[in-house]
Parts: sequence; C-alpha cells; structure tokens
Amino acid sequence: MIDITAKIDTLRSAVAQARLYARPESLDKVMKGDTPKGPVLEMAKVSGILAAKKTPELIPYCHPLPLEHLEITFEREPEAIRILGTVRTVGPTGVEMEALTAVSVAALAIFDMMKGFDKEVMIGDIKVLEKHGGKSDLQESFPVPKQVAVLVTSDSVSSGKKTDRSGQIILDAMKRFPVEVKDYQVVPDEPEIIRAQLLSWIESGIELILTTGGTGLGPRDVTADVVREICDREIPGIAEAMRGYGQRRTPYAMLSRGMVGQKGKCLIFAMPGSSKGVEESLAAVFPSALHAFNMMRGGGH
Repeated sequence: MIDITAKIDTLRSAVAQARLYARPESLDKVMKGDTPKGPVLEMAKVSGILAAKKTPELIPYCHPLPLEHLEITFEREPEAIRILGTVRTVGPTGVEMEALTAVSVAALAIFDMMKGFDKEVMIGDIKVLEKHGGKSDLQESFPVPKQVAVLVTSDSVSSGKKTDRSGQIILDAMKRFPVEVKDYQVVPDEPEIIRAQLLSWIESGIELILTTGGTGLGPRDVTADVVREICDREIPGIAEAMRGYGQRRTPYAMLSRGMVGQKGKCLIFAMPGSSKGVEESLAAVFPSALHAFNMMRGGGH
C-alpha cells in the first residue's frame, strides 16, 4: 500500500455514477419494483452500501476508511437507469474508489434481478463525476511569487560542526509552492543576531520567513522568543496545527515552542530544528497556510 502517513485529515468527498441499460418496459418494472425477485432498487441500494464499506477487502491497495456519509440514488432515463453514489468522510485519502464500488455493485444487483426477464440488460458508463478534499483543493496562486527567506539557527551548524539538513528540507519543500526563495542563512543561537537578520529581511520586503531551530526547552533555544518579541500578533492556529500533527506521530511534539506570527505584511514561522520536526511541520500546514496572504490583504476566505 502507498504510504499516506504524512497526509493530513481533510473532508473528502466523491460522486460516481453507473448506468444500467435495458428495454424501456423492463426499466419501468424496476422503477416500480414490479419484478419476480421483488423491489430491485431497495436491494441494489443495500448492496451498494455494503460493498462500499468493504472496498478495502475487495481492492488490495485501498486504505480502510470510516465512511461517514454514503448515499445511493437512482434516476430513470429513456434507455437506462442512472445510479449515483455519493461518499464523504474526514480522513487522509480520497473516497472515489468507495463511490465507484458502491455504484458498480448496485448495478450488479440490478443486473442480477433483471436478467431473468431481460436478456439485453447491460452495465456501462461507470466513472467518477467529482472528487474533493486533500491538499489539491488547498492550492494557492499569486500574481507574483511570494518572496521567502530561510533561517537556520544553530550553534553547531553555524560553527561547521554539523551539516544543515533541516534548512535544506525547507528549501526543497518550497519548490512545490508559488514562492521564490530569495535568501538562506545560518546563524548561531544568539538573540541579537537572529533579531537583526529577521528585521533586515522584513525591511527588504520578504513576505515569508521560515526558521528552523531554537523552539525547544534548551538554554540556547531562543528563536521562538525572538520571533514572538518582534511580531505584531501571533497566529496560534498554525502552530497548534503543527504540534497536533506531530503529536499524532510522537509525544515529544508537545515539547516544541514553535510559533507563527505576523509582522506587517510578513509571516514568520518558527519551526523545530530536527529534520523530522520541520518536515512534519511543513506537511501539517502547507500549502493551506499560504491562504493567510489572501486574508492579510482583506480577501477573507
């Protein structure tokens, strides 16, 4: 199975369809429930619902998901019955396969109950009509890429004793978003040096600053304090989302003092120094956090 442990939970939905073609008089019988085997559509609906719940058992690469809404409806057309399946859940992966399974098995149930009195019955036109959810729905676009700067705060990295990994993770991650990295610096865990670098970037027009390091409980962990000091206001929801995402993976995430704030037109993210911590923080809030820029210019949601 594909690894989805890095994905975030979002509202996922999908609508799929199938059509069952038969003689018009046979379709009329089905719609009325007047068949030798009884009420066809009721049986087909139950079959489709049960099948959707068993999708991971039928299709090996599908992940088990709690289906929080599942609806199957039928529409009479001149030469067919159109079967629609709508599925919704909150989870880390989509539900289009569950919707497809629901309408496919519902169509098979109808076929089984019609085949005795109509030899021309046929199933077709099975497809996904729409799907929503996940990061693909959260992409942002800007007329001009947002200018980004990356700051690594670490005594050991700045002195050459260690190689920077966390900063490189940020640089690689930003390639996927509508931003342009304008600068990347490594500095020691000195409050005045960190403050001067942040303020210099803000004055030069940098719109997004991503820092890594200095958010823990060590005596030299000062980055979060400096960011909090210079910001006009905090954005606690982003930091909570980062910690919440990390907490589901390791209890040590609760020890992070990472924070996010706004200084004028600039957003500053103070993220953990560990490579895993910064990787998880980015996965938790990007690209959705970029929507903040729309809000900052008065665009709302």
